[in-house]
Amino acid sequence: MSRIGKMPIVLGNQAKIEVSDGNITVTGPKGTLEQAMVSQVSVKEENGSVTVERIDDSKKSRAMHGLYRMLISNMVEGVTKGFTRKLEIAGVGYRAELKNDLLALSLGYSHMIYFKAPDSITIEVPDQTTILISGIDKALVGQVASKIRSFRKPEPYRGKGIKYAGEIIRRKEGKAAGK
Repeated sequence: MSRIGKMPIVLGNQAKIEVSDGNITVTGPKGTLEQAMVSQVSVKEENGSVTVERIDDSKKSRAMHGLYRMLISNMVEGVTKGFTRKLEIAGVGYRAELKNDLLALSLGYSHMIYFKAPDSITIEVPDQTTILISGIDKALVGQVASKIRSFRKPEPYRGKGIKYAGEIIRRKEGKAAGK
C-alpha cells in the first residue's frame, strides 16, 4: 500500500469536490481546478474527507495511487490557501519591475526581457530584487517560477542571477594566481 496514497484528504468546510466522467473538480473560495482521472484509481468522498483507492495491484495502479492523492491534495490546498514562490535577483544592475501586466527584467543583457504571466498567475515585485509568483495551481506556479529563473540562472563563481528564495548556490573558487 502506498503510504501517501492511503492517507485521507481533509476538505474542511471551504472546499467542495465533484467526481464525474473521469474528471475531478475542486471548488473553493479562490477558484476552481479540474483534473482528468485515470482508470487505475477511484476517488470516494465521505463525510468531509476524500480517499483515493486503486483498482488492482498492477505497477501502473500503484504508481497512480500516490500521484493522484497528491494532485487532489494540492488542488484542495490551492483553492483554499493558494501557492506562492519567491524569486531573488542577485547581481549589480540586475532588477525587475512591473510594466502594464508585463514583468520587465534587466539581467545584464543588451536588452530588457519582458514576460507575460498566464491569466491565473499573479506576479508582484515588492522591491527591485524580489519577485513573488502566486496562484491556485501548484504546477503552474512552479512552471512560471522556473521559466523566469531560466532567463538568468545563478552562476557558481559570483552567484549572480535569479534564484529561488532559500536556494543555496554551490560556489566555486576562481582561477588561482600562477607562480
